Amino acid sequence: MYQFHEDDLETATLDWLSELGYQIENGPDIAVDGDYPERDSYADVVLDARLEGVLQKINPNASPTSIERAIQLVTMIQSPNLMINNRNFQKYVTDGIDIEYRTEDGGNAVEKLWLFDFEHPQKNDFLAVNQFTVIEGQSNKRPDVVVFVNGLPLVVIELKNSTNETTGITEAFHQLQTYKSTIPTLFKYNAFLVTSDGINARAGSLTANEERFMMWRTTDGETIAPTSAPQLEVLLRGMFKPDVLLDILRHFIVFQTDGEHTYKIVAAYHQYYAVNKAVEQAKRAAAEEGDRKIGVIWHTQGSGKSLSMVFFTGKLVLAMNNPTIVVLTDRNDLDDQLYNTFSISSDLLRQTPSQADNRKDLKNLLSVESGGIVFTTMQKFAPEEGLSHMDALTERKNVIVMADEAHRTQYGFEAEVMKDDSGVATKYGYAKYMRDALPNASFIGFTGTPVELADKNTPAVFGNYIDIYDM
Repeated sequence: MYQFHEDDLETATLDWLSELGYQIENGPDIAVDGDYPERDSYADVVLDARLEGVLQKINPNASPTSIERAIQLVTMIQSPNLMINNRNFQKYVTDGIDIEYRTEDGGNAVEKLWLFDFEHPQKNDFLAVNQFTVIEGQSNKRPDVVVFVNGLPLVVIELKNSTNETTGITEAFHQLQTYKSTIPTLFKYNAFLVTSDGINARAGSLTANEERFMMWRTTDGETIAPTSAPQLEVLLRGMFKPDVLLDILRHFIVFQTDGEHTYKIVAAYHQYYAVNKAVEQAKRAAAEEGDRKIGVIWHTQGSGKSLSMVFFTGKLVLAMNNPTIVVLTDRNDLDDQLYNTFSISSDLLRQTPSQADNRKDLKNLLSVESGGIVFTTMQKFAPEEGLSHMDALTERKNVIVMADEAHRTQYGFEAEVMKDDSGVATKYGYAKYMRDALPNASFIGFTGTPVELADKNTPAVFGNYIDIYDM
């Protein structure tokens, strides 16, 4: 296996990013005292001219005053706490920036400005800079490569020498922790961090410990890269394609708080690609002529299935114009666990989920025209005593049922004749009752254990496999 000296690795990184369409600049050249200065001082971490130029291009109706105010809001340090600043920036990224202005008749109005054009990646400005010196307080630091989009430093890449046995990916991780504490302003805008020693390469969030820095093992989501391919090249070609980087930035970053600590989570590669496939299948299945079967995602236990469900919901809300999501489990404790995961992910979901207490409550929560994330257990989909049919709770088509551990509960469509002392009764499985209750909904199943090949109920309800990830 080829080993990189640090300078070689830096050059290779810039070459790979250049091939993806990034402009490449040398840090000293664009410094305040460089040949082509883009910074007024070494304390500046935002390239203001680039940011202003792109904001004008992607917000063509905004006034120069609104552009200036948006830049002020984005670059303002609002808190001494890095994670509060980073979380506030993420909200600007995903929700836009609301700028108040005076109308001609003297009234007040609000216009929304966007930092990135997510629909047209080519309209954004992609730049990679090596040896980007930052001076903050008494600290003078120089990260190896900083990736800017629209003048904002979104990714910091730290490289170590694979030919030196005393340094490596762990040292790169520790170096990034030093940067976070000594030049925190650079990390206010950070989406994620990358470490590599030329052999290994990992990506992780601002709050991730070293074990949570993960490989990105595919460049296209279809095939796993061979072990002979440099991990850093695979990671860069996978995560840093302009459309993929913007997609991660908008849909695959979530903040969660346990009351004491805030954690920032970036999707792993298997979550990213599975969710995007699932969103496309949801749009197909829920279309006017769709079959209402989105499919099944099988990701093995411990691979972050609950978070995949959060990312899927967050992206689907935007992709399908605010459908109603019904999250279905077969046990109350699982319902509570999943509801909690969603509740602490409300930034990404743009709403607070609801938990149905009973069937009447479920019907009330579904009696809206659109929107809402509703948690319920399967047992609420059962008809009144003695009946074999359940009345419709809603007939809307913009309803997506997302079932956790789909195959574990009896899902039969066929009638089963039951005999007891009171006589003969016809009983069906929950699949039939759910179709009665939600006749036009579309269904997707998430599971951490493989569905038995002989199980015909799961494909009958959910459709084919969308994605399989077996660690």
